[in-house]
Amino acid sequence: MASRPAIALLLVATVGLAIGCARRADPTGADRPASTCACEAAPVVDPGLFAFLSKARASHHEADLAEDGGDRAGAVRALERLVDGPAPGPRLPPEAAEVLADARARLADLRSAGADFAGARRDAEAGLVIATEATHFRGHLLEVAGIVEERRGRALKAAGDLDGAERAFRLAIEAFERSIATQDEVIRRALGASGKHDAGADAGR
Repeated sequence: MASRPAIALLLVATVGLAIGCARRADPTGADRPASTCACEAAPVVDPGLFAFLSKARASHHEADLAEDGGDRAGAVRALERLVDGPAPGPRLPPEAAEVLADARARLADLRSAGADFAGARRDAEAGLVIATEATHFRGHLLEVAGIVEERRGRALKAAGDLDGAERAFRLAIEAFERSIATQDEVIRRALGASGKHDAGADAGR
């Protein structure tokens, strides 16, 4: 349930923009800073942020390989080094906050898949502290928080704790509803103030 496409798109877009703005091919074949780059007026990507985004991409690749090999604990360790390591500051840039929120969501998913429900809840809550605005990343964290409670409920039910399972399922539904509401807000903002999809435009295609 990890948000691999989301993290990949964020990292590729940010890193690609930085590289594209930093250099332009020279007619002589040399690759050197361009003095007339069209994006010269744009702010230069902070080297700390650039390094953090690259580290995040490597961490997710490492976690992918660990998961593919059946090593869930190794995947968790790879992502723990990302969320517990240094981050660009002193004020966390939005791009870094989104990367950390996404990593926390993946950690919560990994831990809960291994029945570490307490650890999974801590990761989900830590991510929500970072992702405070209504974005895809906050909505995904809430979705994963619901998955954590759903898995916990199923484990409690299998153990014969029906009351505990019912409470966990209620928490799961609440988290899913909050996730849906958050993503609805993101969709409405993307569509415009009215939040209405133009069905007529689709009919004309």
